[in-house]
Amino acid sequence: MADSAAVLLDVPPIRQSYHWDCGLACSRMVLRYLHPVSDEDFQAACWELKLTESVWTIDLAYLLHHLGVGHCFCTQTLGVDKGFRNQSFYRKRFDTEEDRVNDLFLKADGKGVTVKKRSVTVQEIVAHLEDGHVAIVLINAVVLSCELCAAPVKYCCFLPAGQKCFCRKPEYQGHFVVVCGFNRTTGCILYNNPAYSDRVCCTSFSNFEEARRSYGTDEDILFVFKDS
Repeated sequence: MADSAAVLLDVPPIRQSYHWDCGLACSRMVLRYLHPVSDEDFQAACWELKLTESVWTIDLAYLLHHLGVGHCFCTQTLGVDKGFRNQSFYRKRFDTEEDRVNDLFLKADGKGVTVKKRSVTVQEIVAHLEDGHVAIVLINAVVLSCELCAAPVKYCCFLPAGQKCFCRKPEYQGHFVVVCGFNRTTGCILYNNPAYSDRVCCTSFSNFEEARRSYGTDEDILFVFKDS
């Protein structure tokens, strides 16, 4: 297959509902694209897997497996990096989450959840997109910059109407996006950001690489396969 100059897969944007459920919104986007699942079945799977208020990439891998979707989760750390305890983004739930997340990694193979400890190149991501597949990527939202959006979104501000936001810009803000295209000519990656429901976002290859390789992401990427 010849290299494509540009690809944009028809992945519907879905906005997250809360400050914590960007990963679930990304999973719903992916499912709508390749493996339609009713809202009832999706919610039932989330309840069964106890995906409420704290969702890690390994949780999303279990969710996609539970719903019969082919996947491969690549990460730099098989488990929780203890250094994350010192990051404000992780600090609040670190002690309660560490054992739970490590247990999911330990049991993954036996449960049929595919996890690989390795780095991924942007060329591999582009090749994956060329074949019509998508990926859920953990990025540092403080670093990721959309070239089309007028202003950066405040990811902590998914608050009920009337509540005032007191955001302070952290060094790291973990956030999931769905990578759905690229343009080699302009050197950009296209992605759906669950902060929005009305657009496809665009950033340079270099900014995308900086955002997904930031300390805190473990370079987590969940490859999803359409023929599953």
